Parts: sequence; structure tokens; C-alpha cells
Amino acid sequence: MKPAPFAYARAASLAEVFDVLERHGDAVRLLAGGQSLVAALNLRLASPDLLLDINGVAALRGVTFADGVLRIGALTRHAELGADKLVARHAPLLAQAVPHIAHAAIRTRGTIGGSLALADPASELPACALALEAVLVLASRDGERRVAARDFFQGLYQTALRPAEVLAAVEVPSHAGLRCTVQELARRHGDYAIVGLAAQRGSDGVRLAWFGVGATPLRTPRAEAALAGGDVAAAQAAVAEEIDPPEDLHGPPALRRHLARVLLGRAAGLLA
Repeated sequence: MKPAPFAYARAASLAEVFDVLERHGDAVRLLAGGQSLVAALNLRLASPDLLLDINGVAALRGVTFADGVLRIGALTRHAELGADKLVARHAPLLAQAVPHIAHAAIRTRGTIGGSLALADPASELPACALALEAVLVLASRDGERRVAARDFFQGLYQTALRPAEVLAAVEVPSHAGLRCTVQELARRHGDYAIVGLAAQRGSDGVRLAWFGVGATPLRTPRAEAALAGGDVAAAQAAVAEEIDPPEDLHGPPALRRHLARVLLGRAAGLLA
């Protein structure tokens, strides 16, 4: 299929982005990496009147570290995320997630902001944001507001973004030196995960953020507490009760519960 007709514009600044969003409202879609959007256009799952290219907006680019906080611009490509030394030092969980994201061609164009704003529950980066207790910076004409990752993902492809807002950056407190791992099971490398886990151990305990098991990425606090106490079997039993996976073409909920226990067992050894 081919997309429905649409107009195209390119913004050079956030002010221009806000102008277009205020003028066109829901009829406009933002184009960053376009790796999910273009497919949706071709399938006519999305039919905007206007596609606004934001790749020229310099304010959405760059990775910086100051006052203990890593700030990642929304237009940071997956490949850039995986290669950045600041990310590798202060948010190694993100660097570990990158090789799991689709294929190299996708990673050279896809952006962290696009992945988080889409909020696909089978994607790696939303779960990583949850595990890292990241804060998402949402920009509008009125300025910036900050929303914790736990409050940002609100449902299937639903987020806390308001009309005329843009996801500008992701802020992550430094996690330098912490043990972490990203584990997932997919039918083929590069496919969306059937079940995935972003896990990290720090002085404050263990964080387990799951993807592919519900409408949003989710934490499992009972399993976290059990694993922090060194009881892997209890953690595996808890996670099977805490997740409520769907039945789909991959199989029944029991399949994902079993796979979650398998991934938790693998992660436990790496976090010990």
C-alpha cells in the first residue's frame, strides 16, 4: 500500500514546531527517525494532513552531563546512543539495549525520543527509561515540564504528552558503575521481543522493568524485593503473578510467564 496524500514541512527551531502544532493540531505528525511512522503511513494506520520534519531542530540534539544528570536530546539516534561515551558511563543500561533494537539500518535513523513517544510496549527503550527512573522533558510554548517515566507511559501507545507538546529530552541520574543487563526473547534477532527485561542492581536495591508483557512497560516490586534478598526462586514466582501478559499470535499468557521466569533467572546471575 501507499500512504494517503499529505503535505510536508521542515522546521528549523522549536518555535516553528510550536507554531505548526498550534495551527494544525491533531492533523500534523512529527517526523524524526520515521522508522515506525513511515510503516504506519504506508499501511494507512496513520493519515495526517501534514508531516512536520523536526530533524533540523538543533535544540533536540546532543548528549550532556552536568550536576549528576545525563541529558539525552530526543533526536539522538539509537546508533549514537550506543556509541556515546557519556551514555556508556552514566546509563550503561541504555547502551546495552541498543544492539537489541531491530537492525543496524533502523538504528542509524530511529531516535530515542521517537521510541519513547510512540510507547510501543514491546520496545526496549521505554522499559529502560522506567528501570533508570528517567525523567522525560516535555517542551511547549509555555516552557518545559518534567514527567517521571513511571507516569509518562499511560496505556497502549498512550503517553502523558499533551497537544502542542514535544518530547525534547530524557534526563537520567548517573548510574555509573552499577550492574545491569537487558535480556529478551524474540523469534528472530531484530524482531520485537516476545518478553524482555531491563534490569539493574544498585545500592538501593534491584529494579526490574519488563517489556512485551502488557500495554505498557512495568516494574515488578515483589520480584525486585525477592531478588534483592538473594531468593531467585521467590523472585521468579513473584514475577509470574505480577505480570498480566496478553494472549496473541505468540501464544497464551502462560508462555510469557514462563519466559519471564527464564529471563529473570538469566538476569539474576549477571546482577549478582
